Amino acid sequence: MQKTWFITGASRGFGYEIAKAALSAGARVVATGRDLAKVRSALGADGDRLLSLHLDVSDADEVRSAVAAAVARFDGIDVLVNNAGYGHLGFFEETTNEDVQTQLATNLFGVLNVTRAVLPVMRSARRGRIFNLSSVAGLRGMEFSSLYCTSKFALEGFSESLSHEVAPFGIFVTLIEPGPFRTGFLAKESLRISMNPIADYDDRRKRARSSFEERDGQQPGDPAKLAEALVQLADEGAPPMRLTAGAYAVRVLDEKLTDMRAELETWRRVSLGMDY
Repeated sequence: MQKTWFITGASRGFGYEIAKAALSAGARVVATGRDLAKVRSALGADGDRLLSLHLDVSDADEVRSAVAAAVARFDGIDVLVNNAGYGHLGFFEETTNEDVQTQLATNLFGVLNVTRAVLPVMRSARRGRIFNLSSVAGLRGMEFSSLYCTSKFALEGFSESLSHEVAPFGIFVTLIEPGPFRTGFLAKESLRISMNPIADYDDRRKRARSSFEERDGQQPGDPAKLAEALVQLADEGAPPMRLTAGAYAVRVLDEKLTDMRAELETWRRVSLGMDY
């Protein structure tokens, strides 16, 4: 069956690669982004299997309109890829309420907006796949990334909970948890940095920023291979709840599970001693 994919943040990075891979596999694609011109520049003009739409995922009305346009054009949505997002870097104490609200508006509430709009379509069809782009930042908290990690940890909890709610309708939810990939995520136009410096953090901030800047363009992950994996998962009868992507991410998850198990055992007696 020819599937219809709805992809957010499709002008570059993972979104672009996923859209390209889905089109190459013969699927129909609704490619969305904040800058429609960049989406069309990346993927080409609309055609029988491609519809490009302007979409700010933080605008719930615009989301509903985009989903309606997709359904009107292709008569349904089989695969949703919640990819739109960005990274906010900085120590939490140096962030502002506006920083928090803007980060969550895209990385978390944007996912909620799009998923809420697409679910009735999938539920009516009694089938669907939802891929939510998380990160190793949703597995392990890291300094200088507290807001970004907050958004991804929240996405993990939402996705796991949603998977139980929609499974009876034949809808599967999968978290994609990439490590460092060469997507342009670390480019200056993608990242946002807290601009409220506190002197006590100066040395660590300088080292953290240098570390991120040095890694840009050197990441080991291949976005095209991740996109191919998603196309494969879209046809899997029993897709995983989580797909940890790349050797770095696998190592992070292994370490996290080992640390959690060790801590659980160390404090098991105290933990078990709290019941009546």
